[in-house]
Amino acid sequence: MGRVETRLTALGLKLPPPLQLPSNNRTSGARVGNVLYLSGHGADLLDGEEVKKRGKIGGDLTEQEGYATARALALKMLATVKHHVGELDRVKRVVKILGMINAVPGFEHHNRVLNGASDLLFEVFGPDAGCHARSSVGVSGLVANQCVEIEGIFEIDDALCQDNG
Repeated sequence: MGRVETRLTALGLKLPPPLQLPSNNRTSGARVGNVLYLSGHGADLLDGEEVKKRGKIGGDLTEQEGYATARALALKMLATVKHHVGELDRVKRVVKILGMINAVPGFEHHNRVLNGASDLLFEVFGPDAGCHARSSVGVSGLVANQCVEIEGIFEIDDALCQDNG
């Protein structure tokens, strides 16, 4: 077990299965050079998680429930990163995340919901590799009425990198 997975264990976290897409016309992640681009990870794909997955933040779900969902999605993203590069220790830096928050009109705290993902990435990778750029946007709807979807960009140590799909 590497340094990052040891840190996950210390935080009481376990990686879920990586993102599996229903069609072969797209992939959960695409690497160009030493950069890995992850597809959107939506709340409806959180198997067995004890978080709310569907509905609008500020209406059906609270800001805190959205935060918990974003945190669970960040963990799923890490499982997908591991699937593509073999080991999480190969992550040199979390470059950027984009969070799409399905919210009621007038909801203004999309950033607080996305903090669930940012906080987890910062806790796992630390201030140098875990501090990232990000955008959080409110949307009027997402596929399957999921409450949050997050995509990410990760810099990979290309000297150690292998592509596992």
